[in-house]
Amino acid sequence: MEETPTPINYCLHCSASLPTIAKFCSQCGTSVIVPVHKGVQKSVYYIIAFYLAFLLLAIINVAVFSNGFSFLSEVVVEAIFILMTLGFCLLDWKNIMKLYQLPHIEVKGVLMMFLVPIGSAFLVYYGIEWLNDALGWYDENIFGEYIRYKNTLFWAILFTAILPPIFEELAFRGFLFNEMRKVSSVQVTIIATSFLFALVHFSFISFIWIFPFGLFLGYLRQRYNTLWLSMVVHFIHNFIVLMLDYAYFNPNILEAF
Repeated sequence: MEETPTPINYCLHCSASLPTIAKFCSQCGTSVIVPVHKGVQKSVYYIIAFYLAFLLLAIINVAVFSNGFSFLSEVVVEAIFILMTLGFCLLDWKNIMKLYQLPHIEVKGVLMMFLVPIGSAFLVYYGIEWLNDALGWYDENIFGEYIRYKNTLFWAILFTAILPPIFEELAFRGFLFNEMRKVSSVQVTIIATSFLFALVHFSFISFIWIFPFGLFLGYLRQRYNTLWLSMVVHFIHNFIVLMLDYAYFNPNILEAF
């Protein structure tokens, strides 16, 4: 039987022939470097820049709001977040725009899009409330942060249920997801984007539910190749949690039901 020839590479320094598994040249000792595709290298740089930028924004967010909540600080931080997101998306705009095409969604997808966020909202709201009580921690009320402003409900809905689903999905399930897919598998991409999505919220309690919630959003993004489903799911979840907080401050509205 004829033997299969052993694949070989060549040292870039002295041109000596080397087996493909060699890490160093046996003639001159130079490290054998496998060239990295420029597209992959660029995606790695984008991912690192994205991570550092949003980590910095999260730190700024914590620093700003640790001194008290104000309307101006909310607007400034939100504006920075939106501009950062759009800036990164401009780097891959053509592929980002494809994610806004309306996909064909089977009955299963429609049911998941509505039932999962409804269930997650109630589970997170009452589960986190119980956990905070058990640990003796302060249970933060989202609606309460806007109670001092005129048109309180409008601003609470805008900053909690509308802007985050649009721009967080664009950032994490849009730009970051696209770049991660160029350098890793689907599974790694979903896990990594979900982890970073949870991490930038800078809350251990929030991480407990945001990470698995992010996994579900990542699954929808990959399954249907669109941002619409994850945006709708994100909106429904945030809106219900906000309304539960709103009911806490306005118990009389429950009497209508």
